[in-house]
Amino acid sequence: MRRSVPLATLLLALTTATPAAAAPPPRPAPAPAAATPIQVYGAWHCGNDYCTWGTARTVADFDSQNHWLIDRGDGHPSVNLVVLSFVNPLDLLHQSTDATTLDGIPRGMTPEIVGWFTAHGVRVMLSVGGITYTDDWNAALAENPTLLGQRAAAVATRLGVGIEIDYEQNSGPNLAGLQSFIDAYRAVHPYDASGARPEARLTIDVAAGDRWLIELNRKATADWLRTDAPVLDYANAMVPARPASASTSQTSWQEHVDGKSQYSPPVPPLAPAKFTGGVYLAYGGKPLPECVDYATSVQRAAAPYVQTVAPHGAGATPGMLGFMFWAAERPATRGIGTVPPNTCERGAGAGATALAVPVPMPALRQS
Repeated sequence: MRRSVPLATLLLALTTATPAAAAPPPRPAPAPAAATPIQVYGAWHCGNDYCTWGTARTVADFDSQNHWLIDRGDGHPSVNLVVLSFVNPLDLLHQSTDATTLDGIPRGMTPEIVGWFTAHGVRVMLSVGGITYTDDWNAALAENPTLLGQRAAAVATRLGVGIEIDYEQNSGPNLAGLQSFIDAYRAVHPYDASGARPEARLTIDVAAGDRWLIELNRKATADWLRTDAPVLDYANAMVPARPASASTSQTSWQEHVDGKSQYSPPVPPLAPAKFTGGVYLAYGGKPLPECVDYATSVQRAAAPYVQTVAPHGAGATPGMLGFMFWAAERPATRGIGTVPPNTCERGAGAGATALAVPVPMPALRQS
């Protein structure tokens, strides 16, 4: 039997009870990190013969296959940089001339093709090396790295281009020889923070993360990519073995930002302002979103990270320099490449619009 409570007692309890404490106001969500503008938004370019560039072409023919690079559909370029890939370092050292090479440079890398890009505000560089020419890098560095650097500098002067070092010796790279190459190049074209002289732009490729090309990456990060005493302008974190998601790419790029303190000797952290992240444009027989659909692309998904990643032991400003895409036109014997009808205005080009990529490229952040 339930006991009843007198009405007077109940009313007294209700009028004298301590009111419940008010719930604290919700904490405001943390403000999103300010997005640092993208500065480098470029494409490696393999020509029409799988990165050989062995045949001189007319500007009209080149434009018919590559017009998207200088026109994203609104008259503005899809990129602000192209890196013509590749120059054989041993041919460059010997100034070879044969059916595909003229004075050490592939016959397709002509002043007219360089001028086609630069007339539209797109910076041009030549990539020396690539995985195919690793043994030739080793041979050239063993033979005369100083002369190789001087000849690279002379080509840069003649064509009005920068030079990218793509030396993919994973184990035991000739770092002393590469230092001599860099010293010789910089003796002709000193480091230029303003970016006003294209031939002064000297960069290096490193792996997607810190677990390949370890010795090269360690040397570059410790001695050539410092913000207080820069030697090279920046590094490109290359694409991995196959296309990767935005989250996987970010994990690799974060390795560069963090360094690898557990390695012996350790790999120091790299300033975000000193590297770009590599993304595939073309791979296999199916168009990638990175080329044809910005809305579902890796560059769109990764852009918030690329623009806000905080320094972690090196550098002072957040955000990487930007993106590099592998690769324009015909990067492989198999696959569709980026030629019509599979051109990249709606992917890379739309990204240039969405990310407000500056053309021409401005002076780069230094810290």
